[in-house]
Amino acid sequence: MVENNEVIMIQPAKRLDTVQEYYFSIKLREVRNLVAAGKPIINMGIGSPDLQPPAKVIEAIQSSLTDANAHKYQSYQGLPELRTAIADFYKNKYNVVANPENEILPLMGSKEGIMHISLAFLNEGDQVLIPNPGYPTYTSVTNLVGAAPLFYNLSKENNWQPNFEELENQDLSGVKMMWVNYPHMPTGTNATLETLEKLVAFGKKHQILIINDNPYSFILNDNPISILQVKGAKDIALELNSLSKTFNMAGWRVGMVLGNATYLNEILKVKSNMDSGMFYGIQKGAIEALQLSNDWFAAQNKIYEDRRALIWQLADKLETTYDKNATGLFVWAKIAEGKKSEEVTDFVLYDKDIFITPGTVFGSQGEGYIRFSLCVTSEIIEEAIRRFDT
Repeated sequence: MVENNEVIMIQPAKRLDTVQEYYFSIKLREVRNLVAAGKPIINMGIGSPDLQPPAKVIEAIQSSLTDANAHKYQSYQGLPELRTAIADFYKNKYNVVANPENEILPLMGSKEGIMHISLAFLNEGDQVLIPNPGYPTYTSVTNLVGAAPLFYNLSKENNWQPNFEELENQDLSGVKMMWVNYPHMPTGTNATLETLEKLVAFGKKHQILIINDNPYSFILNDNPISILQVKGAKDIALELNSLSKTFNMAGWRVGMVLGNATYLNEILKVKSNMDSGMFYGIQKGAIEALQLSNDWFAAQNKIYEDRRALIWQLADKLETTYDKNATGLFVWAKIAEGKKSEEVTDFVLYDKDIFITPGTVFGSQGEGYIRFSLCVTSEIIEEAIRRFDT
C-alpha cells in the first residue's frame, strides 16, 4: 500500500474497520482550513463551553502545585476528599446517597467511562441498545470492543423518550447493555422520573445493564434528575457525570461513574490498567467546583438564557421550529419539510460562514434537524444573525 510516496509496512487493526474518524475531528479540520483561507467562520457546532471555570477552581489548582504530593502518581480511585465531594454533590443536588468508599469512581472525563464500562462488561458479539439520535461515541466504542450496536429510535412524537412497547417487541436475548442520556443530547429533552423507573424495571426484567450519561443536568434545567433516584436502581444501573459542561472545565477531563460497589470494582480493573491516576491539582480544583452554591448555576444559566434567545432568532432565519422548553447547551431545530440536514448546514457554512451541526451526525433519526451550540458569545450570535440580513 502506497500513500504520499511512502510504503506502509504495518496494517492497522481490523477493529478500526468498524469506526471512522470522529465527525467533529474531520469537520473542524475543514473549518480551520477555511479560516486559514481567510473565511470569517463562526463556529456554532461544538459544545465546548467558552466561559471560564469558577475563580475558586483556578485558585485551588494554583495553590495545590506546591503541595508535597502534587506531582506524584495519584490513586486510581482518586483522592478520598474528591469522592466525598462527589457524594455530597449527589446528595445535595439529586438526593442520591452513594458511598464514597466504593460507589463512586472518578474518571478522566465521562467519555473515558464509556470505554471503561464497555471493556468491563461487554464480550464480543454482545448487543448494546443505543439511542438514535444519540452521542456517536456509544456506537464507536461498542464497535471497537467487538460488540454489536442495536439502535432504538427516539422521536419527537414520543417526546424523545424510549418507546418501551417497541423495545419489548424486539429480540433482547443477546442484549447486555443499554445507553441512555438524559437530559438528552442532542435534543435537550429531560427524562421524567417515570421514564427512569421504567428503564430500571426494563433492565431488571431482561438483565440489561442500564447506563445513564448525565452531563447536562444543571444547564437551563429546573429539574435535575438522576437514574439513581429510582429505588433499586443500583442493582442494574450506573450513572456517568462530568464537570465539563456544568463548570466550564471540558479541557480538565473530570468525570465520574456511580453505582454499586461490585460493578465499580469491575470498571476499576480496566481503569487501573489504563491510566496512572488523575493529576492532583485537577482533583483539588474539582473539589472546589463541586462545593459551589446554586448561585453559580444561576449565573451561568442567565448567560445561556440570553444566548438561547438569540439562537432562536437565528433559527427563525432558517425557518426552523424548536422546543423552547428544551434543556442543555444546544438548540435542536426542525428544518422545513423536504430539506436535508447536511444540505442546510453546508449552505450555512459555505454561504454564511457559519458552522452548525447536521442532525444526521447523531443517527438517522436526526435527519431533518440541525443543532446550534450555545457556546458562543451573544455578540457573535448577533453577527451570525446579521449575515442573514445581507
